[in-house]
Amino acid sequence: MSMNNQGRPTAIDGIDSRRRTVAPGTVAPEELTTISGDRGLDHEEKLIFELDHGATGVDIPDVQVSGDRLGGMRRAGPIGLPGLSEPEVVRHYVRLSRMNYAIDSGLYPLGSCTMKHNPRLNEKMARLPGFGDLHPLAPQSTTQGGLALIAQLMNWLEKLTGMPAVAMSPKAGAHGELCGLLAIRAAIAARGEKRTRVLVPESAHGTNPATAAFAGFTVDSVPGKPDGRVDADALKAKLGPDVAAIMLTNPNTCGLFEGEIVDIAKAVHDAGAYFYCDGANFTAIAGRVRPGDLGVDAMHINLHKTFSTPHGGGGPGAGPVVLSERLAAFAPLPLLVADGQGLRLIEDMAGAPQGAKPFGRMCAFHGQMGMFVRALAYMLSHGRDGVRQASEDAVLSANYILASLKDVMSAPFGDDGPCMHEALFDDSFLEDTGVTTLDFAKAMIDEGYHPMTMYFPLVVHGAMLIEPTESESKESVDRFIHVLRELALEAKAGKTERFAGAPRLTPRRRLDETAAARKPVLRWKKPEPAAKEAKEAAE
Repeated sequence: MSMNNQGRPTAIDGIDSRRRTVAPGTVAPEELTTISGDRGLDHEEKLIFELDHGATGVDIPDVQVSGDRLGGMRRAGPIGLPGLSEPEVVRHYVRLSRMNYAIDSGLYPLGSCTMKHNPRLNEKMARLPGFGDLHPLAPQSTTQGGLALIAQLMNWLEKLTGMPAVAMSPKAGAHGELCGLLAIRAAIAARGEKRTRVLVPESAHGTNPATAAFAGFTVDSVPGKPDGRVDADALKAKLGPDVAAIMLTNPNTCGLFEGEIVDIAKAVHDAGAYFYCDGANFTAIAGRVRPGDLGVDAMHINLHKTFSTPHGGGGPGAGPVVLSERLAAFAPLPLLVADGQGLRLIEDMAGAPQGAKPFGRMCAFHGQMGMFVRALAYMLSHGRDGVRQASEDAVLSANYILASLKDVMSAPFGDDGPCMHEALFDDSFLEDTGVTTLDFAKAMIDEGYHPMTMYFPLVVHGAMLIEPTESESKESVDRFIHVLRELALEAKAGKTERFAGAPRLTPRRRLDETAAARKPVLRWKKPEPAAKEAKEAAE
């Protein structure tokens, strides 16, 4: 970093490289204590139960209710809810919301998650009364618009994947995996066969083996090759009359395209098995490659990843499953059909069209309507060419990051051709520095970035998986690259102060994540008076 004639840092390649510095004799930001306990506009927010002072934001009349009317369920003691005024409640949740990191506040580099921008047009469409107020138990004659939207979305998914059928009801990726495997199990049973084994690459998403086991299959792991792709020869050697399916992600979890995919699919089909493709990474190939053309029999599509509907925090999500001709007849209920009565949902076996053999149903209703609206709004606003461009831009962004960082951060597959939508690094560049992948990621938080996916995939030691998506501008990606380069160079130069104990500039410092996962404290307990007085005395 150079200095201009006024002693101010200058930009390097368009990146403002100024850092917060501390004048000699002053207190460093992480060491500064304040009277209020707050740090600037970052508030030290208490639990809402700790804010309780007995007030309420409404006046409720003291009504005497007969115990007989309550059937003996009359409350005998305090309700135990916090009492605050309306402004205090609003401030509490606004302050908490400011502690969240979101795609609306910065680049979200989680690999394999596809945290892309959610266009506000999609949100507006999902809130239209005709969609937002649609009740799943409404008579079908009154919901023809909603059913037409589902039908149009199904058509888009079939066209983009080259598949003849789609099950819309699965609520997320893992739910879609289960749907696909149950369809495969039904197809095998219809042939009068018993196949018990599912082949899963060792680099697969963790939900793949878990879903296979949940569906009643035995999981057999398939090794990978040094270039990060599945070992096709090892996979073929495991094929046999007891193999029901393979579960393969393409592009895979290392961010690489499986070039032998067509050959693998043929071998699987020749063995009488089915090909399940994990569609979590469809963002990389949507509009460019149709999975049906590769020999895929079933694939879930994360609408909340590829087509930008809200993602994270446990939902909501949607994981429709596209099915090949081999499996189309076994699609679960409900089935959407068009006849002289308009669009209809077939919700029981008796009403199934001729040739349909649904294995049952995945959930009580028809899927995530709000997610369907958002996904179709994304598709229609982008068009076929726009969906393709989004995939191309996502791949370009990931390769730009890989090319810009692999000289200072180690990329295990960086010399094996371009990556797809995500760039994968390991921790070998941190050897002998005393800095771990976790330290590196926590230091990113102090720089204003949510960390990338860490320690996954498991086949790469100290993995750092970065997915920028197509949403980010070159300026945004350049800024991110600059921060990671500087962090990597400081770690390699032995300047490890910023990594030890990071993050320092957040409302909470580094937690014991193992204890938090294994011994979580999920319930607030009001302190005993003596303990409270002792605490106040100690403070």
